[in-house]
Amino acid sequence: MKKSNRRKFLAQTSAVAAAVALPSRAQAQARPAGAPAKKVHWSGGKPPAKTPLFSGVVSYGNLVFVSGIGAHFEGDIKAHTKHVLDEIQKALESVGSSMEKVLKVNVYLNDLKDYAGMNEMFLGRFGPEPGVRTTIAAAGGIPGNSLVEIDCIACL
Repeated sequence: MKKSNRRKFLAQTSAVAAAVALPSRAQAQARPAGAPAKKVHWSGGKPPAKTPLFSGVVSYGNLVFVSGIGAHFEGDIKAHTKHVLDEIQKALESVGSSMEKVLKVNVYLNDLKDYAGMNEMFLGRFGPEPGVRTTIAAAGGIPGNSLVEIDCIACL
């Protein structure tokens, strides 16, 4: 490599390394005007005192992401599914979205034998034109002994 090419290469790699090393706040400030921004929607409006493992509801531009919600009480698949769907509806409405604006749903069942019961409670909850859905039985079960966990992506 010639000396001038080597200098050019070193200058370029230094610039890339500096850009990658920018703290996230500086990157956010460097975002072009009008570009979407990530926003975490905290329950109660304030972030928790300690750093959480994950966020429950996040928006990015006009998309809303609701993390998996389970039902952590004694009950059957119908009671668990109804509770989870009610909680998803509350989360969506709290940020200005709705069940009818859901684009994608992931359903995780503790046992595939509960598929029909879950579907019975699921039917119609997302309006006449529901989004796409994936349903699986989670190997090893659902955390917190829930019979079902559901997450979704919606628009505002």
